[in-house]
Amino acid sequence: MHTAFFLLLGASLARFLLRHPGEPRTPWIIALSVVLALLYVLGPALGTTAPADPPTDDRRRTRAPVLLWLGMVVAVWVVLVVLAPSFAWCAVPLFYTGLRTLPARPALTLIAVLTAFVVVAQMRLADRFDPNLLLAPPAVAAIAAAGFVHMQRQAARQRALIDDLIRTRRELAATERRAGTLIERQRLAMEIHDSLAQGLSSQRMLLQAADRVWETDPAKARAHVHAAASIAERSLTDARRFVHDLAPADLAEGGGLVGALRRLAERESRAELPVRFHVEGAPAALPERTESAVLRIAQGALANVREHASARTAALTLTCLGDQLVLDVADDGRGFVPEAVAADPAGVRGHGLPAIRARVRALGGTLTIESAPHEGTVLTVSVPLPAPERPERR
Repeated sequence: MHTAFFLLLGASLARFLLRHPGEPRTPWIIALSVVLALLYVLGPALGTTAPADPPTDDRRRTRAPVLLWLGMVVAVWVVLVVLAPSFAWCAVPLFYTGLRTLPARPALTLIAVLTAFVVVAQMRLADRFDPNLLLAPPAVAAIAAAGFVHMQRQAARQRALIDDLIRTRRELAATERRAGTLIERQRLAMEIHDSLAQGLSSQRMLLQAADRVWETDPAKARAHVHAAASIAERSLTDARRFVHDLAPADLAEGGGLVGALRRLAERESRAELPVRFHVEGAPAALPERTESAVLRIAQGALANVREHASARTAALTLTCLGDQLVLDVADDGRGFVPEAVAADPAGVRGHGLPAIRARVRALGGTLTIESAPHEGTVLTVSVPLPAPERPERR
């Protein structure tokens, strides 16, 4: 549009010089053309303000020079049109300048004034009355204004959609951050419960037992203290690996999940609560995430047995099937009512069962608890395994 304005201004000046050479008004026409061109070049440097924006104090101060500039441009153009009607068609770029600079009603008023000058100028140039000269300029002005207003509304809708999209993305990012924070908190809570908290609980029980027999049976007391120290050392190892987000220490010692569960059963066995371990089937290579989760589930289940069941024996059974892995943790303790635990959101047994459920859910598996008062408990976890890849036939 800026290019069109200068082309029309140059063409109008050339037309006047060719048709009216040597007239007294020629120097004025040339001077006013130069002034109009310079004023128009100054416009983009001042900038424009979107009419739809709210009229804040800063925006009013910014628009004041622009409005003064527009008034000077229109005034110089009006003088040029009065002196030389051929400059009338420079009004078309000025239509868009007014629409970009002014609110809707003042812009339409300016367009009407410019159109009236164009009609008068064209009628002066015509030899006789021509209806097209009376109707064409208003039609061109109406088309130009309607097209610009339509594009402006479309641009406003697009800006609104972009703003909504940006706001939605920010809200989604905030929601994802909150969800990630909650997931990480849950992971930390489960890791602490299944490693550090259980180790501290075992140490406390062993030290209490050592205190009870400290004078009557020093050898047994020392054995309890040594066992507590061993558990403290393992808990420290778990804590360090936990900080670095590594696999549990039992898995790091080799032997896979079977070896880790066997070491867990040996470590948790006591004279008052022996823990047996049995494996059925040949376990295939499992993802590290699955091995860690199953081991943590076994740790949590044995911690519940030790702290709540008052059992005489416990057993860990790992069954490796073709499409799933099954872990059974059984005890002959006092049992409980599973429905009561499921109905209590906090879990009557603290954080153990909720943590086990969360891990099983993360693996896409199923958890089954069979128990009744004074009849022991069997906790069964079934974890689906990915199907082995079959070699392509050729």
